[in-house]
Amino acid sequence: MLVSQILRAKGDKVFTITPAELVGAVAELLHAKGVGAFVVLDAADKVAGIVSERDIVRAVAAHGAASLSRPVSEFMTSKVFVAEPGETVDSLLGMMTDRRIRHLPVCKDHRLVGIVSIGDLVKWKISEVEAEADGLKAYIAAS
Repeated sequence: MLVSQILRAKGDKVFTITPAELVGAVAELLHAKGVGAFVVLDAADKVAGIVSERDIVRAVAAHGAASLSRPVSEFMTSKVFVAEPGETVDSLLGMMTDRRIRHLPVCKDHRLVGIVSIGDLVKWKISEVEAEADGLKAYIAAS
């Protein structure tokens, strides 16, 4: 299974913000949209970072409530790992597990085209394994 297939099924909607957004506003947006992370885009619409619920918790833990009035650029993860549409679920699951990350922006020709979460990948992996098991059961039953 390729990332491009997942994006076709789930859609390519990605919530993005600018580096100047305030942490408090981003926390409200994460809650309102029901997502765990936003991709941060620079003025040229290139991926500049990613900010997750975890980043916000770390900011508040380190700097208290004052962090909510500071720009997200101070707390976002700026070393962003990205996926390409042609990558496999298995390779991304391994990378996300090794690096302990939950969200991967998907870029094609350096342009953001989607996002996948570890939950998206696990869901597709489970459905792939179930389909394989059903195929094996059908083969055995026909023998």
